[in-house]
Amino acid sequence: MNPQAKLIFTISLILGTTITISSNHWIMAWAGLEINTLAILPMISKSHHPRSIEAATKYFLTQAAASALVLFSSMTNAWHTGQWDITQLSHPTSSLILTSAIAMKLGLVPFHFWFPEVLQGSPLLTGLLLSTIMKLPPMTLLYMTSPSLNPTLLTFLAILSAAIGGWMGLNQTQIRKIMAFSSISHLGWMAIIIVYNPKLTLLNFYLYTMMTATVFLTLNSIKVHKLSTLMTAWTKIPSLNAMLLLTLLSLAGLPPLTGFLPKWLIIQELTKQEMIPAATLMALLSLLSLFFYLRLAYCTTITLPPHTTNHMKQWRTGKPTNFLIAVLATMSIVLLPISPMILTI
Repeated sequence: MNPQAKLIFTISLILGTTITISSNHWIMAWAGLEINTLAILPMISKSHHPRSIEAATKYFLTQAAASALVLFSSMTNAWHTGQWDITQLSHPTSSLILTSAIAMKLGLVPFHFWFPEVLQGSPLLTGLLLSTIMKLPPMTLLYMTSPSLNPTLLTFLAILSAAIGGWMGLNQTQIRKIMAFSSISHLGWMAIIIVYNPKLTLLNFYLYTMMTATVFLTLNSIKVHKLSTLMTAWTKIPSLNAMLLLTLLSLAGLPPLTGFLPKWLIIQELTKQEMIPAATLMALLSLLSLFFYLRLAYCTTITLPPHTTNHMKQWRTGKPTNFLIAVLATMSIVLLPISPMILTI
């Protein structure tokens, strides 16, 4: 892609995200979502491969439908209440339509069918944007309207997302599809708690973003897209593979790694809200996603005869990127063990 075009699309992406997360008016939030959609489409289809064009088309149609629902929800609320303020979503029908629209934008079950296909047809760095930055504006809208949302509906969507995200990821061999179902499963954890403790949802989202960025940047550095190539990637950059192993285990939520922190806090909050069956069900469903995380972690450590690859040269070719990966991986791994010490300072 032309560097000037890439710069324009990147600036547009930052601008659209900033407009949505900083606006109080529904029209401005909708405009930011549209800018985001138009900015990411060329990044998805830049390889001109039929699969990329298909992914861009699916993404555009889904996001256009979701944006139309957001606009319809805000207009319905304004018609009945006379308010265009995002935090004044008081009409029940508008709240229901908005929940469906945000679920479609995020990829929550049952509106998840587009997300694995789009992620599979996108480059790894674009997949990172789709899994993290592109979810920030819808998550912000969900955060700002959380007092008006239906907790029963969100709990139902969350349990379905955790179940389908873990179940559908079991038989996948493409790493981007595995990461897509991982995202769906994590979104379930965020959706179930947003009504009761919105700040905990943001904490979960930030930690998920950090861990997912580490995984995608590592996979991009070692040029891995499938499980079969991941099995031999340890011969290229052994130290990077060790960090990838621990980051995957952290993403799975195994204690005492960082990924266990949000799940622990969410289960604790659900217990306080007397939702013990839902908390138990979410904890059990997380075992499904744990299986394919462990399979990915096993593939990073499998020992095959070493190749003649000059791994030191490959490690030194991108020092800024590798330094960023090392920093993100360190935070993804050791944040939970040192968090009690931080709280006591």
